[in-house]
Amino acid sequence: MTIQEKDIADHDAVIGVRELALNAAGASALRAAVRLGIAEEIGDRPVPTEELARALKVDAEVLGRLMRALAQHGVFTPTPEGHAHTSTSRLLREDDPNSLKHYVLWVTEPWTWELWPNLDEAARNGSGKFEEKYGADFFTHLHKVWPESAEVFNRAQTELSRLATNAVAEALDLRGVGTLADVAGGHGFTLATLLEKNPDLQGILLDLPPVVAEADSRLRVGGSLASRARVIGGDCLREIPVEADVYLFKNILEWADEKSVTALRNAAKAGRKDSRIFIITNMIDGSPEIKFTTGTDLLFLLNSDGRKHTTETITAVVRRAGLKVVNMQPVNSYLHLLEAGLPN
Repeated sequence: MTIQEKDIADHDAVIGVRELALNAAGASALRAAVRLGIAEEIGDRPVPTEELARALKVDAEVLGRLMRALAQHGVFTPTPEGHAHTSTSRLLREDDPNSLKHYVLWVTEPWTWELWPNLDEAARNGSGKFEEKYGADFFTHLHKVWPESAEVFNRAQTELSRLATNAVAEALDLRGVGTLADVAGGHGFTLATLLEKNPDLQGILLDLPPVVAEADSRLRVGGSLASRARVIGGDCLREIPVEADVYLFKNILEWADEKSVTALRNAAKAGRKDSRIFIITNMIDGSPEIKFTTGTDLLFLLNSDGRKHTTETITAVVRRAGLKVVNMQPVNSYLHLLEAGLPN
């Protein structure tokens, strides 16, 4: 490497570190855009700053600075006529089919800013120690202290389900399956999709009572799938009170390992010897979305001592639960399907 090339490399490294250290500014700007409703206000035509500020009832000068910062990340773009949408900024609209509006809110909720500074402490301790600091596990605390954030979580999970459910439905071979229990299945978007794709399938949605109270309308009384669906409020870490041919854990077994083991054991206890357990998870090893996966992995460490799994760690969890790995295969670019069952 020549002196000139080294100078260029050093300069690029300096730029990279400075930008990485200010990543919080990008996340904060994205959150502000969602909370202000900017994406909803900008339609198919560009909107000048002053007009946009009047519609949103915000300060025009600060709005311009916010839009300038967002544009550096491809979120909105300046034009001679005003601020216009990009393919990225449209994802902040609730009516976009690939909307990530509530996901953006979820990973930038106030509690996240409270936890991130504890990462060095977690590295020293080997644990986020959330329960020690707050007196309850993360989701109990969430529902009690930050109930609005709990609802944001449920909406974010539904958004992520929409993005992946068609691929999940294609990956799951449910021929001959009578009943599928979607464990900790949120509002039931995935279950509803599976029932629509498999007309002979019966479905059970199990999640905490406040969650299933807002279940997908297709699954509730009077819904198009209600005759083939049961909606049950419960905690899979205490008991899974239903017998099923298949138990589905989609993006759920990312708690602390001992809790994931408990949930799998409860499924094995509830099922028959020939019941199958499907685990769908976002694996770290080989993930093309490694920044998303490793970032989420660290957040899970801080809020629940959880993790994003590698092939090795999810296999270890399955075996600790007294189960065996039957098969593992990719679902899409970032999800994998692992089938587990009781040993012979």
